[in-house]
Amino acid sequence: MAPKILFVLSSHNKLGDTGKPTGWYLPEFAHPYYKLEGKTDITIASPKGGEAPLDPSSVEAFKEDAESTKFLKEKEALWKNTEKLSSFAGKADQFDAIFYVGGHGPMYDLAFDAESHQIIKEFYEKGKVVSAVCHGPAALANVKLSDGSYLVNGQEIATFTNVEEEQAGLTHAVPFALETQLEKNGAKIVKADPWQSKVAISGKDGKLITGQNPASAGPIGEAILAAL
Repeated sequence: MAPKILFVLSSHNKLGDTGKPTGWYLPEFAHPYYKLEGKTDITIASPKGGEAPLDPSSVEAFKEDAESTKFLKEKEALWKNTEKLSSFAGKADQFDAIFYVGGHGPMYDLAFDAESHQIIKEFYEKGKVVSAVCHGPAALANVKLSDGSYLVNGQEIATFTNVEEEQAGLTHAVPFALETQLEKNGAKIVKADPWQSKVAISGKDGKLITGQNPASAGPIGEAILAAL
C-alpha cells in the first residue's frame, strides 16, 4: 500500500492590514505534490475545509514555472474541496506523514490553531513524518508535546528567514517574525543564502523535515519521499 500523507493548506486570505490577499503559495503545493503524486496517497485539508485561498501573488511570481502553471490548470479540485482539518484529530495512525504548505496564510491561522497543534503533536509522538516549507513552519512553531516542551526545541529547522521577509517587503505586515519565534521556542535555525534551497532533517529518526523557501519546495518533496 502507498504511504498516506496529509497536506495542510491555510484558510486565511488577508495579508494583515495591507488590504492585499494572501493564502497558500503555489509552488510550495505544486512542487512537493508532483514529487509525491503516484507514490503516495495524498489527502488535502485546511482549518475551514472547502476552498483554501491561493495567494494570487504566487501565481504571478511563478507564471514561468512549468510545474506551477500545470498544477494551476489541472489540479484546482484539490484546493477547492479540502477536508476540514479538525476531522483528522486522533487519526494519526491512518497516515504516514503530514505536510504544511507555506504562504503567508499559515502565519495568521495555523500558527495559533489549537486543533492543528494537537494533530501535529499526535503525528510527531506516533513517529510519523512532520514537515513544512517556507512559512509552513509557523504551524509547528508553537506546538507543545505531551511533556510540555516545544516540538521545535533543540531541533534544526529551516524556515523563511527574517532577511527574506524583509526583502519581500512584508516584515511589517506579518503578525510575528517567524524565524525569531522559532528561535524563541528553542529551534536551531539552519539556512542557505536568501532564496536558495535549504532542507533541514531533524527530530526522532529524521522525521521532522522543514524547508526554507519556495526554492526548497521540490527538495522537501524528495526528502519526505525518502523518509517514507
